[in-house]
Amino acid sequence: MTDTNHTVARAAGSEPGQAEDPFPRLAGVEHRVIDLPGLRMHVAEAGNGEPVLLLHGFPQHWWEWRKVIPGLAEHHRVICPDLRGAGWTDAAPDGYTRDQLLADILALLDALELDRVQMIGHDWGALIGFQLCLNHPGRVRNYLCLGPHPFLRFDPRLLTVMWRLWFQAVIVTPVLGPRLLSKGDQRFARYLLVHDTADRSAWSEEDIELFIGRLRDPARARAASSLYRGFITREARRIMGGAYQSTRLTTPTRLLIGAKDPVIRPRFLGGYRDHADDLTLEVVDDAAHFIADERPDAVVEHALEFFGPPGHGRLPR
Repeated sequence: MTDTNHTVARAAGSEPGQAEDPFPRLAGVEHRVIDLPGLRMHVAEAGNGEPVLLLHGFPQHWWEWRKVIPGLAEHHRVICPDLRGAGWTDAAPDGYTRDQLLADILALLDALELDRVQMIGHDWGALIGFQLCLNHPGRVRNYLCLGPHPFLRFDPRLLTVMWRLWFQAVIVTPVLGPRLLSKGDQRFARYLLVHDTADRSAWSEEDIELFIGRLRDPARARAASSLYRGFITREARRIMGGAYQSTRLTTPTRLLIGAKDPVIRPRFLGGYRDHADDLTLEVVDDAAHFIADERPDAVVEHALEFFGPPGHGRLPR
């Protein structure tokens, strides 16, 4: 389909200029490359029905949802974009700001002619998900967030766990961050995946290679550094500084938090009741940060229950 602003091209086995399928294979998944304003975005899709948008985290891409897609696709149209700089989407030299990352998502929804979607977000994808809900509430019907809410208040107890985020200072450092992510045996990139995982059997070597292998591209490693520098660390400071204390979340939202997450602890996640119409928190046992990899069954179960079956008032307009 095309319109005056976007071009949607189905990638039938290859990207332009490539002779063989560049994407990892997953049964039932088809791929598109979509020309958005200033960005060529790769999107993996499966299933039919009410659309569900899945926003991945770092250092991952659409393959983060490999264990979730089959269960969701039995009931929904599942849409998994590679966000700016990740996976098989362009690693643009700029645009790693809150406003531009949100604009990318809005442009994607417009290109796919989607008025409203159900949504799941993880890690920095969860932060962008909240931006969509807060700034464009009419575009999201329900939001399943695999991460914290933006209404956090500084708690001195956070100081006991903040040291675990030491890697952020490394990633944001120009030259050093991209080099450690992309060069040599990529121990740093591998650490970011497996260290904060409750069960490391959640990762196959093929999975790890699919994630860290994309970072060998210097442009993608630089994009990761820019993402942390231009959005992730800035957004964390905004949240801790109370930037969202005067906002209100009207989108029905459910938070899933891993019981073994070393940083995001349920005891730090209060303070949302005065800022949200309908927000609940659920703790997922036997999971840490990477819930979709460690407990995909829990993600699918919560999503299907929360989004509701087709024909029960939750279909798009």
